[in-house]
Order: sequence, then structure tokens, then C-alpha cells
Amino acid sequence: MTKSNNTALKRTQRDYSLGFKLQVVDAVEKGDMTYKQAQKIYGIQGRSTVLTWLRKHGRMDWTQSPKITMPTSPKAKESPAQKIKRLERELEDEHLRNLLLNEVVNILDAEHGTNLRKKYIAKEQEAFKSKK
Repeated sequence: MTKSNNTALKRTQRDYSLGFKLQVVDAVEKGDMTYKQAQKIYGIQGRSTVLTWLRKHGRMDWTQSPKITMPTSPKAKESPAQKIKRLERELEDEHLRNLLLNEVVNILDAEHGTNLRKKYIAKEQEAFKSKK
């Protein structure tokens, strides 16, 4: 009973050496290829063979498939009264920030003579008008 050349030989888990399994697992975990690409490149039969190796010999957690979920923001669950309070706090914070930045600009202008508050466009318009 000889097999013809066009039929594929069925391989089992025992046909692959431990070194080969570790090499494939390392390549997949490094990101060089996906587990499906590894199956295709190395001719590994079976849908879950490489996944089984990853679970058994890998350093990463391959027990569950990654679930992509959108993070829920606390803003979505706010009542209108809570939203108003949050917005009022944000407005107050921005108001205080604006006061702080204005005071910093005033100190820079007074101590270092930076003239950050100059409005060059207005001065250019005045200079242009005076030339006429």
C-alpha cells in the first residue's frame, strides 16, 4: 500500500519537534507573523495547532480572544443636573486659568519688558493711516 505523490501526508502534534514549536511561538509573539501566516508558511495542518502551541509554550496570555470594547465615558450616564454642575466647574476652572495666565503676562511685561500685550496689527494700521 503506497501513497500516490498527490495526496498529502497527515501530520500530528508529535511530528513537530519542541524546538520547531518554540521557534514558531517566538516568531508569532514577536509580531513577525500571525499564527495563520505561520500555519501557511510552515505547512502546519490543523486550524488550532499553532494556537495550542501559543497557549502551551507562549509567554503571552492566549487563553481568550481579545475583545475590543469602547470605553464608556462618565459623561454619557450623567443626568442634566450633573452635567450642569460639571460644566459650571469646568467654566470656573477655565476662568481661574485665564486669570492666572493674565497675571503671568502682566508680571512678564512689568519685570522683563516683554510687551506681550502689544497689538501689532492695530499699531501697523495707525502707522499706515498717519502716512496718508
